[in-house]
This record gives sequence, structure tokens and C-alpha cells, in this order.
Amino acid sequence: MIAQPFVSPDDIRASFCTALSNMYKEEVPLYGDLVELVNDVNKEIKKIKPDLWEIGDRLNVERHGAIRLGTLEELKIISRLFKQMGMFPIGYYDLTKLGIPIHSTAFRPKNNNSLEKNPFRIFTSLLRIDLIKKKNFKLFKEINEILLKRNFFFNNPIILKLIEKSENQGGLILEDSIELINFSLEIFKWHEKSLISKKKYDELKKFHPLLADIVGFKGPHINHLTPRTLDIDSVQRLMSERGIPPKKVIEGPPIRECPILLRQTSFQALTEPIIFSGDCEGETSQGSHRARFGEIESRGAALTREGHALYQSLMKKAGSFTPTDNNLIWQSKLSKIFQPFPDNWEDIRKANLAYFKYTLTSSYEKGTIQSEYSLDQLIKQGKVKYIPIVYEDFLPASAAGIFQSNLGEHSEETIKEEDLNAREEMELSLGHKIQDYFELYEEIQNDSLREIQRLTGCRV
Repeated sequence: MIAQPFVSPDDIRASFCTALSNMYKEEVPLYGDLVELVNDVNKEIKKIKPDLWEIGDRLNVERHGAIRLGTLEELKIISRLFKQMGMFPIGYYDLTKLGIPIHSTAFRPKNNNSLEKNPFRIFTSLLRIDLIKKKNFKLFKEINEILLKRNFFFNNPIILKLIEKSENQGGLILEDSIELINFSLEIFKWHEKSLISKKKYDELKKFHPLLADIVGFKGPHINHLTPRTLDIDSVQRLMSERGIPPKKVIEGPPIRECPILLRQTSFQALTEPIIFSGDCEGETSQGSHRARFGEIESRGAALTREGHALYQSLMKKAGSFTPTDNNLIWQSKLSKIFQPFPDNWEDIRKANLAYFKYTLTSSYEKGTIQSEYSLDQLIKQGKVKYIPIVYEDFLPASAAGIFQSNLGEHSEETIKEEDLNAREEMELSLGHKIQDYFELYEEIQNDSLREIQRLTGCRV
């Protein structure tokens, strides 16, 4: 018998992304309407700007999702699952600084080929239960007991067996990969039955709505999926026309000729019916929960550490959004504040504010040695071109802004505490360091520069 080949993790990820998106469309029909709107806008932009640098084959399938976990053990096993899909923890985001009791990482592909195949990302947040312990020890103990009882992986033991099988033999054949995808969907689907009583739910929600969302359910339901658009301002404007209620403002940098980092908006979280457990066995009660929404993102260039520092300093000057602002007012305010940030690619490149990938143009004669020229001279001669490297990651303040707009009010004092040990605990659970995304972008840029130097002999 001829042994079957293993399915590429990139192919497993692409299939999983499609299956998850289809599932979410069924669960949240408004998300399907959002995807349709984004596709319509993208088609129009492609007609108007066919040479736009960020247009590629991956655009129509590009998504990111988000989940919230309760324990380090859950994170450990989720990490093993995502590894089978070619997704690795990149970037550390401490949202406790912004008043949300979680810290996060993003599981995503690392290299260019995998990103071009399918750039699916899962923004994965973990509850900082230690912060609850400091403020309400009784509630901390109750939360801990609830989280220790649930185990969404042991409710799906086939997933663990498939993960172990893949780890032992170095991959999965097609039949096993399909089974892994199908059973994985069960983990991330919506479950209307809560693990807790209405009374306990209200107590958790009062402390912080994220507690109710993380602790109250038996699994980490996908709380949003995000298509990528080439014109987020048009999508924001058209959402209301199509019956999709948008949040007030677009998060992230202002609209620019040369887009940078990440801009995000969303429609408001749905109010969905749920069934609470009763205080006595067999008892239930009806209620509702707000958690799941649809998000849209527009991605620009990945910034260097210098560029990111400039971005953060300008955002700090902008201050926080105020209820009297609307999106047009906010964007106008941001644009004025961002005038110190260059808005053409050559100035951005020369100031080392963003990462670029360098390639030879068709005007370069193959085999010609250009050792007497510098890289900049070859660029001026039209023999070398550069394009920005897409920012594949996230912005803590933007994530917090999206979260807060969909969480509703809560009366407890906001938690704001930085703990340097928290990242170490997360990495210990993952079994390795969380990769610095600046290093990944720099590696892509440097690889392209080395290739230019190898082919031309120019000074880089």
C-alpha cells in the first residue's frame, strides 16, 4: 500500500478558515452581509486603482478571528492545535494597561509563502485571573472552580488524539485533517447554554463583561471574524445604508495616501438569547448575552520600531475619543496631528519608518554587475523597486477600543495593572518565547536586500 502524503499545514489552515467563516455566517447572518459589502467595495477599488500595492490573491480569503480563554492549560492545548494549521504565537499584547483584564497573542503564519496562501490569524486572549484575586478573592475562587471543571478538549477527545498523532508522525493525511477541522469547529461554535446561573452571570458581568463571556460558557466561541477591505472609510459609510449598525469611529491611524499599520471598525455586538443553569439540578432560566460582532480591517505597511514609536507618540497627542466626536470629525483631527508622519513611500523609506521588500524590475539586465552603484541609485534608475510589507499584526489600543464598544457598561473600578511576569507565564504555557513581529518584518526586508546584492553586487 502506498503511504498517503501529509496535508500541508497551510492547506489545513485555509480549509479551516473557510469552514469557520461559513459557520459564522450561519450563526451571525449580519456577518455574511458585512462580507458581501466588503467584497463590493474591494471590487470598486480594484477598478479605480488596479496597481494598488496591497492588492493580491489573498485579499478575498483574508480573515482574522478572536477567541478568549480562561486558563493557561486551555492556551497550551489551543497552541498545539493551531500549530497543526501552521499558526504560531506572534506578538504580545497587554490589554490590562487599557483597563481590560486580559493579555493576548496572535496565532498566525510566519513566512511569506504561508501568508500568501492564507493569512488567517486568531487573536487569542487569556483571562488575567490573578487580577480578580487581588480585588475579590471570593469571586476569584468561584471563577477558578468553574474554569477547572470545564474542558472543551476532553469533550472532543478526537481532537487531542489527532493533535498527538500529527505531533508523533509529523503531519496528517487528508482524512485526518478533515476530521481535525470538523471537530475543531465544535470548539469555536456558539453554545446558547451557559455553565452558570443568571445570578452568577450578573455578578461576573458587573465586575467586568469579559468575565461573563469567558467564564459563563463551555468553550471559546469565536466572538468576531474580520474581512479585510481596501477602503474602510467607504465601508464605514455604507454599513448604515445596508442595515449594519457601525461603531462610531474607525480605530487606528487616520486615512492616508500611504496606509500604515491597521485600521478597524465593527458592527455592534448582537444581543442573543441564552439559557442559564439554575441553582438546583435541572433548573434553567432565560436571559441574553452580548459578545459576538462583525469587524472590518484595513491593513497598511508594517512600521519599524522608529516608525511605531512615532505613531504611538502622535496617537498619544490625539487623546481619547470623546462622545461628541463623529468619525469625520475624529479622522480630521487625527489627520492634522499626523502631519509629522511622512505620507509618501520614498520619504517613509528614507526615514526608516516602515519595512519594504525589494525586487528587480524588468529593466534590469540579468547578470549585469552593478557594484559601482548603491541601492538608492538602482532605485532611481528604475532597476530596483520596493513595496511596503503588509502589517500582519494588531494594535492593543485598537483592540481595546473594539472590545469596549461592544462590552456595555460595568460598575466595578477599571483594572489597570502591568505585570512583567504575566508574559513569562504565558510563554511557559506555550513552551517557547512569543516571537517579536518586528524581527519577522526585518528578516523579510533583509532577505530581499541580500538577494538584490547577490544578483547585482550593488552596495546595500
